[in-house]
Amino acid sequence: MKVLIVFAHPEPGSLNAALRDVAVAALQEAGHEVQVSDLYAMGWKAAVDHADFPALAAQSRLKVAAASHEAFTQDSLTADVKAEQDKLRWADTLILQFPLWWYTMPAILKGWVDRVYAYGFAYGVGEHSDRYWGNRFGEGTMAGKRAMLIVTAGGWAEHYGERGVNGPIDDLLFPINHGILFYPGYTVLPPFVSYRVDRFDEARFNQTAQALRERMRTLETTPPIAFRRQNGGDYVIPTLELKPDLEAGGTQGFALHVTPAA
Repeated sequence: MKVLIVFAHPEPGSLNAALRDVAVAALQEAGHEVQVSDLYAMGWKAAVDHADFPALAAQSRLKVAAASHEAFTQDSLTADVKAEQDKLRWADTLILQFPLWWYTMPAILKGWVDRVYAYGFAYGVGEHSDRYWGNRFGEGTMAGKRAMLIVTAGGWAEHYGERGVNGPIDDLLFPINHGILFYPGYTVLPPFVSYRVDRFDEARFNQTAQALRERMRTLETTPPIAFRRQNGGDYVIPTLELKPDLEAGGTQGFALHVTPAA
């Protein structure tokens, strides 16, 4: 298996970096090929701007989606973006690893998504009609590939529980798992989340490292999150609303978009 880890932490001596090294070693020991995009070490440009579209006339108004589509179609995206797209094509599994900052990913990782997920590459593909609404949410460029998150959080696990003050961790990560990974077609595995990371001692690290090694060894067999496929019959097209008969049982919010366990 070929695995791409997109890593977003500025400190080479961080806990995140140590966990990344554990993951890489475990994957390689299992016979997998691994590439790492270390965004801070790469000096990744996070902000989308006119410079991302060299073929766009300097005086032209920047409409990002249109410019992205034209640049992708004409193979005129910048070299750094095309290199990351090639890595995504190469990889069977994508891992996004980051600390949870202000309830989401660091800006540099969001900028990687903004620039690499070009129109025509990760979105804007497939038929749009009154019966089918594009290759997305379970279909698309990345269909047949797996993806997951490795996340560290400073708060307690209870802070991210069903009644925790921060909200459930699955809800906080839903925009990433569903909107960034599932959208272009990835089969999304449950995230690996470590809590109270600012209080780690050697024993806690060793315990977490062992659990992470096990997750890496089972990437190919771990059951995925059962997100509902957009074109699988659960949604009304073209409004893309979940069919009323599927809302029974009191489920609300993001959980509506996950098929209930049998």
